[in-house]
Amino acid sequence: MAKLDTKLKADTQSKIKSKSEAEAKLKLENYQLDTRLQNITVSINAGEKIAILGPSGGGKTSLLNALHQQCPDDIAWCPQEHGLVDMLSGYHNIYMGQLEQHNPLYNVLNLIRPFAKHKHEVSEIARSLGLDPEQHLWKSVKQLSGGQRQRIGIGRAFYRQQGIFLGDEVVSSLDPVQAQMIIELIFKRHQTVIIALHNRQQALNNFNRIIGIKAGKIIFDSPAKELIKNKYQAGLLDSLYE
Repeated sequence: MAKLDTKLKADTQSKIKSKSEAEAKLKLENYQLDTRLQNITVSINAGEKIAILGPSGGGKTSLLNALHQQCPDDIAWCPQEHGLVDMLSGYHNIYMGQLEQHNPLYNVLNLIRPFAKHKHEVSEIARSLGLDPEQHLWKSVKQLSGGQRQRIGIGRAFYRQQGIFLGDEVVSSLDPVQAQMIIELIFKRHQTVIIALHNRQQALNNFNRIIGIKAGKIIFDSPAKELIKNKYQAGLLDSLYE
């Protein structure tokens, strides 16, 4: 079966190097996207845990998309709408995270009869996300709840096995306890994390840097501890939602 997968991880060392290099490429300078983003300048350093806050329609998703476009092949991407294929099972949606690492024939065979290696790996990811493999991996994702679908989407991002995680409202459908567990898990699996959130306290409690965006403009870019201690900075946070 290995012969069917001749393109799988052909050069592991170069892939690891590309992941490291990708960390330095997440940079925008005076970036403009019609009316959605205006004169955006931001640089992401390796190892940072960044939350993006702002009102609905303020530019959070557009900023994430712009960052994702810098090096899409080296990012674990989890969009707001999950990007799941409803007719496929939870297993196959998570496996899609590695589609590009295998040749087409290998992927078709795995679609028809999942290989034991991937079944084990995907099941382990599902369990880490609080999903039961027997209940949630072998039915179409359209039969799952919103929170379960959200975790399948996160699982697909995990299965890409990249150093950078970009997520858009990835825990919005989860209760606070589950959300905290998932955030901590994302931190453990990825060196650099950028997530758009709507929960301010969640951002302040977990992330070391907060970017506030409103009407397509970055209002502030600050260490989280400054937003907690500094009254002026805290006022900027409040102004996002006024």
